[in-house]
Amino acid sequence: MRFGNQSITNRKKEKIILNLWCYLFLSMTLVFYILFQGWPIVSSIYYSTIKWSGLTTGSVFIGLENYKNILQDELYWNAFFNSFKFTVRYVPMILVISMLLALVLNSKTLGAKNVYRTLFFVPVVTTASIIGIIMIFIFGSQGPLNGLLKKLAITNKSISFLSSGKYAFNTVVAIAVWKDCGTYMIYWIAGLQSVPREMYEAAELDGASPFTTFFKIVLPLIAPIAGIITILCTINSLKVFDIIKTMTEGGPFYKTDVVGTYVYRLAFSSEIGLPRVGYASSGAIIFGITVIFIVFLSNLLRSKFKKQRTIF
Repeated sequence: MRFGNQSITNRKKEKIILNLWCYLFLSMTLVFYILFQGWPIVSSIYYSTIKWSGLTTGSVFIGLENYKNILQDELYWNAFFNSFKFTVRYVPMILVISMLLALVLNSKTLGAKNVYRTLFFVPVVTTASIIGIIMIFIFGSQGPLNGLLKKLAITNKSISFLSSGKYAFNTVVAIAVWKDCGTYMIYWIAGLQSVPREMYEAAELDGASPFTTFFKIVLPLIAPIAGIITILCTINSLKVFDIIKTMTEGGPFYKTDVVGTYVYRLAFSSEIGLPRVGYASSGAIIFGITVIFIVFLSNLLRSKFKKQRTIF
Protein backbone atom coordinates (compact mmCIF):
# COMPACT_ATOMS: atom_id res chain seq x y z
CA MET A 1 0.00 0.00 0.00
CA ARG A 2 2.90 2.28 0.84
CA PHE A 3 4.50 1.61 -2.55
CA GLY A 4 1.19 2.43 -4.26
CA ASN A 5 0.93 5.78 -2.48
CA GLN A 6 4.57 6.49 -3.30
CA SER A 7 3.99 5.84 -7.03
CA ILE A 8 0.95 8.15 -6.99
CA THR A 9 3.05 10.84 -5.29
CA ASN A 10 5.81 10.43 -7.88
CA ARG A 11 3.32 10.78 -10.73
CA LYS A 12 1.94 13.95 -9.16
CA LYS A 13 5.45 15.37 -8.84
CA GLU A 14 6.20 14.52 -12.47
CA LYS A 15 2.97 16.19 -13.56
CA ILE A 16 3.77 19.31 -11.52
CA ILE A 17 7.29 19.46 -13.00
CA LEU A 18 5.88 19.00 -16.51
CA ASN A 19 3.34 21.79 -15.92
CA LEU A 20 6.08 24.08 -14.60
CA TRP A 21 8.15 23.51 -17.73
CA CYS A 22 5.09 24.24 -19.89
CA TYR A 23 4.40 27.47 -18.00
CA LEU A 24 8.07 28.39 -18.25
CA PHE A 25 8.06 28.12 -22.05
CA LEU A 26 4.70 29.90 -22.28
CA SER A 27 5.92 32.69 -20.00
CA MET A 28 8.24 34.04 -22.71
CA THR A 29 5.31 34.31 -25.12
CA LEU A 30 3.29 36.07 -22.42
CA VAL A 31 6.14 38.49 -21.68
CA PHE A 32 6.55 39.41 -25.34
CA TYR A 33 2.79 39.77 -25.75
CA ILE A 34 2.60 42.14 -22.79
CA LEU A 35 5.56 44.18 -24.05
CA PHE A 36 4.58 44.45 -27.72
CA GLN A 37 0.78 44.05 -27.64
CA GLY A 38 -0.68 44.58 -24.20
CA TRP A 39 1.36 47.61 -23.12
CA PRO A 40 0.91 49.52 -26.43
CA ILE A 41 -2.87 48.98 -26.21
CA VAL A 42 -3.01 50.27 -22.62
CA SER A 43 -0.75 53.19 -23.57
CA SER A 44 -2.96 54.07 -26.54
CA ILE A 45 -6.01 54.17 -24.28
CA TYR A 46 -4.16 56.55 -21.97
CA TYR A 47 -2.82 58.69 -24.82
CA SER A 48 -6.33 59.05 -26.24
CA THR A 49 -7.35 60.99 -23.13
CA ILE A 50 -4.55 63.56 -23.30
CA LYS A 51 -3.47 66.37 -25.57
CA TRP A 52 0.12 65.52 -26.49
CA SER A 53 2.31 65.88 -29.55
CA GLY A 54 4.66 63.08 -28.60
CA LEU A 55 7.63 65.45 -28.82
CA THR A 56 7.32 67.25 -25.50
CA THR A 57 7.48 66.09 -21.90
CA GLY A 58 4.28 67.88 -20.91
CA SER A 59 0.75 66.77 -21.69
CA VAL A 60 -2.74 67.94 -20.79
CA PHE A 61 -5.51 65.58 -19.70
CA ILE A 62 -8.65 66.36 -21.73
CA GLY A 63 -10.80 63.27 -21.08
CA LEU A 64 -12.99 62.32 -24.02
CA GLU A 65 -12.34 65.50 -26.01
CA ASN A 66 -10.23 63.64 -28.59
CA TYR A 67 -13.05 61.17 -29.18
CA LYS A 68 -15.58 63.96 -29.55
CA ASN A 69 -13.43 65.78 -32.11
CA ILE A 70 -12.46 62.73 -34.15
CA LEU A 71 -16.07 61.59 -34.45
CA GLN A 72 -16.67 64.87 -36.27
CA ASP A 73 -13.61 64.48 -38.52
CA GLU A 74 -14.64 63.69 -42.11
CA LEU A 75 -11.16 62.51 -43.01
CA TYR A 76 -11.25 59.95 -40.21
CA TRP A 77 -14.58 58.53 -41.35
CA ASN A 78 -13.26 58.43 -44.91
CA ALA A 79 -10.29 56.35 -43.74
CA PHE A 80 -12.56 54.28 -41.47
CA PHE A 81 -14.91 53.21 -44.27
CA ASN A 82 -12.02 52.80 -46.73
CA SER A 83 -10.54 50.16 -44.39
CA PHE A 84 -13.72 48.08 -44.57
CA LYS A 85 -14.07 48.84 -48.27
CA PHE A 86 -10.58 47.39 -48.75
CA THR A 87 -11.57 44.27 -46.79
CA VAL A 88 -14.78 43.74 -48.77
CA ARG A 89 -12.88 43.84 -52.06
CA TYR A 90 -9.68 42.14 -50.93
CA VAL A 91 -10.95 39.10 -49.01
CA PRO A 92 -13.26 37.44 -51.61
CA MET A 93 -10.77 38.06 -54.40
CA ILE A 94 -7.73 36.64 -52.63
CA LEU A 95 -9.63 33.65 -51.21
CA VAL A 96 -10.91 32.59 -54.63
CA ILE A 97 -7.62 33.16 -56.47
CA SER A 98 -5.47 31.46 -53.82
CA MET A 99 -7.88 28.51 -53.66
CA LEU A 100 -7.78 28.06 -57.44
CA LEU A 101 -3.98 28.19 -57.39
CA ALA A 102 -3.91 25.63 -54.58
CA LEU A 103 -6.19 23.28 -56.54
CA VAL A 104 -3.92 23.50 -59.59
CA LEU A 105 -0.68 23.13 -57.63
CA ASN A 106 -2.09 20.24 -55.59
CA SER A 107 -2.89 18.23 -58.71
CA LYS A 108 -1.06 14.91 -58.88
CA THR A 109 -0.54 15.29 -62.64
CA LEU A 110 1.28 18.63 -62.42
CA GLY A 111 5.06 18.51 -62.61
CA ALA A 112 7.56 20.88 -60.96
CA LYS A 113 5.04 21.78 -58.22
CA ASN A 114 7.69 23.14 -55.86
CA VAL A 115 9.00 25.50 -58.53
CA TYR A 116 5.55 27.00 -59.11
CA ARG A 117 4.84 27.24 -55.40
CA THR A 118 8.11 29.09 -54.87
CA LEU A 119 7.36 31.53 -57.69
CA PHE A 120 3.95 32.38 -56.26
CA PHE A 121 5.40 32.69 -52.74
CA VAL A 122 8.25 35.06 -53.67
CA PRO A 123 6.08 38.24 -53.38
CA VAL A 124 5.14 37.24 -49.82
CA VAL A 125 8.75 37.34 -48.59
CA THR A 126 9.52 40.51 -50.55
CA THR A 127 9.19 43.67 -48.47
CA ALA A 128 6.31 46.03 -49.19
CA SER A 129 8.69 48.93 -49.80
CA ILE A 130 10.44 47.11 -52.65
CA ILE A 131 7.14 45.98 -54.15
CA GLY A 132 5.78 49.52 -53.84
CA ILE A 133 8.72 51.03 -55.72
CA ILE A 134 8.48 48.41 -58.47
CA MET A 135 4.71 48.81 -58.82
CA ILE A 136 4.93 52.60 -58.95
CA PHE A 137 7.23 52.14 -61.93
CA ILE A 138 5.04 49.49 -63.60
CA PHE A 139 1.75 51.32 -63.10
CA GLY A 140 3.15 54.79 -63.70
CA SER A 141 2.02 57.00 -66.58
CA GLN A 142 5.20 56.19 -68.48
CA GLY A 143 5.49 52.64 -67.17
CA PRO A 144 5.50 49.38 -69.11
CA LEU A 145 1.82 48.66 -68.42
CA ASN A 146 0.68 51.85 -70.13
CA GLY A 147 3.11 51.13 -72.94
CA LEU A 148 1.58 47.68 -73.42
CA LEU A 149 -1.98 49.05 -73.40
CA LYS A 150 -1.04 51.57 -76.08
CA LYS A 151 0.61 48.92 -78.26
CA LEU A 152 -2.49 46.75 -78.02
CA ALA A 153 -4.59 49.78 -78.98
CA ILE A 154 -6.64 49.46 -75.79
CA THR A 155 -6.03 53.13 -75.03
CA ASN A 156 -4.33 55.99 -76.80
CA LYS A 157 -3.39 57.94 -73.68
CA SER A 158 -1.69 57.06 -70.42
CA ILE A 159 -3.82 55.92 -67.50
CA SER A 160 -2.89 57.22 -64.06
CA PHE A 161 -3.47 54.02 -62.10
CA LEU A 162 -2.07 55.35 -58.82
CA SER A 163 -2.64 59.08 -59.12
CA SER A 164 -6.24 58.97 -60.30
CA GLY A 165 -9.09 58.73 -57.82
CA LYS A 166 -10.95 56.52 -60.28
CA TYR A 167 -8.35 53.75 -60.43
CA ALA A 168 -6.08 54.12 -57.39
CA PHE A 169 -8.09 52.16 -54.83
CA ASN A 170 -8.75 49.13 -57.05
CA THR A 171 -5.13 49.16 -58.21
CA VAL A 172 -3.86 49.02 -54.62
CA VAL A 173 -6.29 46.18 -53.81
CA ALA A 174 -5.13 44.18 -56.86
CA ILE A 175 -1.45 44.63 -55.94
CA ALA A 176 -2.13 43.63 -52.32
CA VAL A 177 -3.91 40.49 -53.54
CA TRP A 178 -0.95 39.62 -55.78
CA LYS A 179 1.53 40.15 -52.93
CA ASP A 180 -0.33 38.11 -50.29
CA CYS A 181 -1.81 35.41 -52.50
CA GLY A 182 1.07 33.00 -51.85
CA THR A 183 0.38 32.91 -48.11
CA TYR A 184 -3.22 31.78 -48.46
CA MET A 185 -2.29 29.45 -51.31
CA ILE A 186 -0.07 27.55 -48.86
CA TYR A 187 -2.91 27.42 -46.33
CA TRP A 188 -5.30 26.02 -48.94
CA ILE A 189 -2.73 23.45 -50.06
CA ALA A 190 -2.33 22.30 -46.45
CA GLY A 191 -6.10 21.94 -46.21
CA LEU A 192 -6.37 20.03 -49.48
CA GLN A 193 -3.58 17.67 -48.48
CA SER A 194 -5.46 16.81 -45.29
CA VAL A 195 -8.16 15.15 -47.42
CA PRO A 196 -7.34 11.42 -47.81
CA ARG A 197 -6.35 10.44 -51.32
CA GLU A 198 -8.87 7.59 -51.10
CA MET A 199 -11.69 10.15 -51.21
CA TYR A 200 -10.49 11.43 -54.58
CA GLU A 201 -10.07 7.90 -55.91
CA ALA A 202 -13.55 6.85 -54.74
CA ALA A 203 -15.10 9.92 -56.40
CA GLU A 204 -13.19 9.17 -59.60
CA LEU A 205 -14.44 5.57 -59.62
CA ASP A 206 -18.02 6.81 -59.16
CA GLY A 207 -17.59 9.00 -62.23
CA ALA A 208 -17.76 12.33 -60.38
CA SER A 209 -16.38 15.33 -62.22
CA PRO A 210 -13.60 17.44 -60.61
CA PHE A 211 -16.18 20.19 -60.03
CA THR A 212 -18.54 17.82 -58.21
CA THR A 213 -15.69 16.23 -56.27
CA PHE A 214 -14.53 19.57 -54.94
CA PHE A 215 -17.91 21.02 -53.95
CA LYS A 216 -19.54 17.79 -52.72
CA ILE A 217 -16.59 16.07 -51.03
CA VAL A 218 -13.48 18.20 -50.61
CA LEU A 219 -14.98 21.55 -49.61
CA PRO A 220 -17.21 20.13 -46.80
CA LEU A 221 -14.17 18.29 -45.39
CA ILE A 222 -11.95 21.37 -45.35
CA ALA A 223 -14.71 23.76 -44.23
CA PRO A 224 -13.16 24.31 -40.74
CA ILE A 225 -9.80 25.14 -42.33
CA ALA A 226 -11.54 27.43 -44.83
CA GLY A 227 -13.15 29.26 -41.94
CA ILE A 228 -9.78 29.81 -40.25
CA ILE A 229 -8.25 31.03 -43.52
CA THR A 230 -11.12 33.49 -43.97
CA ILE A 231 -10.71 34.84 -40.43
CA LEU A 232 -6.94 35.27 -40.84
CA CYS A 233 -7.43 36.95 -44.21
CA THR A 234 -10.04 39.35 -42.83
CA ILE A 235 -7.91 40.31 -39.83
CA ASN A 236 -4.85 40.94 -42.00
CA SER A 237 -6.85 43.02 -44.47
CA LEU A 238 -8.10 45.32 -41.70
CA LYS A 239 -4.48 45.91 -40.67
CA VAL A 240 -3.45 47.07 -44.15
CA PHE A 241 -0.87 49.83 -43.99
CA ASP A 242 2.53 49.19 -45.56
CA ILE A 243 1.51 48.66 -49.19
CA ILE A 244 -0.71 51.77 -49.18
CA LYS A 245 1.85 53.87 -47.33
CA THR A 246 4.54 52.91 -49.84
CA MET A 247 2.53 53.37 -53.01
CA THR A 248 0.00 56.17 -52.47
CA GLU A 249 0.35 57.39 -48.85
CA GLY A 250 -3.45 57.54 -48.75
CA GLY A 251 -3.81 59.67 -51.88
CA PRO A 252 -4.86 60.90 -54.29
CA PHE A 253 -7.14 63.22 -52.30
CA TYR A 254 -7.41 60.58 -49.52
CA LYS A 255 -9.08 58.10 -51.89
CA THR A 256 -6.88 55.23 -50.63
CA ASP A 257 -6.53 56.49 -47.07
CA VAL A 258 -7.18 53.82 -44.41
CA VAL A 259 -7.10 53.98 -40.62
CA GLY A 260 -3.48 52.82 -40.56
CA THR A 261 -2.22 55.63 -42.80
CA TYR A 262 -4.51 58.16 -41.10
CA VAL A 263 -3.17 57.32 -37.63
CA TYR A 264 0.42 57.28 -38.86
CA ARG A 265 0.02 60.66 -40.55
CA LEU A 266 -1.35 62.28 -37.39
CA ALA A 267 0.89 60.56 -34.84
CA PHE A 268 4.30 60.41 -36.53
CA SER A 269 4.34 62.54 -39.66
CA SER A 270 5.34 66.21 -39.63
CA GLU A 271 3.77 66.94 -43.01
CA ILE A 272 0.61 68.29 -41.34
CA GLY A 273 2.40 70.25 -38.64
CA LEU A 274 2.98 69.16 -35.07
CA PRO A 275 2.06 65.47 -34.50
CA ARG A 276 -1.10 64.71 -32.48
CA VAL A 277 -0.46 61.40 -30.69
CA GLY A 278 -3.48 61.66 -28.42
CA TYR A 279 -5.87 62.48 -31.26
CA ALA A 280 -4.49 59.66 -33.42
CA SER A 281 -4.75 57.18 -30.55
CA SER A 282 -8.45 57.92 -30.12
CA GLY A 283 -9.02 57.07 -33.79
CA ALA A 284 -7.15 53.79 -33.41
CA ILE A 285 -9.14 52.87 -30.29
CA ILE A 286 -12.49 53.56 -32.00
CA PHE A 287 -11.50 51.40 -34.96
CA GLY A 288 -10.28 48.61 -32.68
CA ILE A 289 -13.51 48.61 -30.66
CA THR A 290 -15.52 48.46 -33.89
CA VAL A 291 -13.55 45.45 -35.14
CA ILE A 292 -13.94 43.67 -31.77
CA PHE A 293 -17.69 44.31 -31.85
CA ILE A 294 -17.98 42.92 -35.39
CA VAL A 295 -16.00 39.80 -34.42
CA PHE A 296 -18.16 39.30 -31.33
CA LEU A 297 -21.35 39.71 -33.37
CA SER A 298 -20.17 37.29 -36.07
CA ASN A 299 -19.25 34.67 -33.44
CA LEU A 300 -22.66 35.10 -31.81
CA LEU A 301 -24.47 34.64 -35.12
CA ARG A 302 -22.29 31.64 -35.98
CA SER A 303 -23.03 29.93 -32.66
CA LYS A 304 -26.78 30.49 -33.16
CA PHE A 305 -26.54 29.07 -36.67
CA LYS A 306 -24.78 25.97 -35.35
CA LYS A 307 -27.49 25.46 -32.72
CA GLN A 308 -30.20 25.70 -35.37
CA ARG A 309 -28.40 23.13 -37.53
CA THR A 310 -28.10 20.81 -34.55
CA ILE A 311 -31.85 21.10 -33.82
CA PHE A 312 -32.88 20.38 -37.39
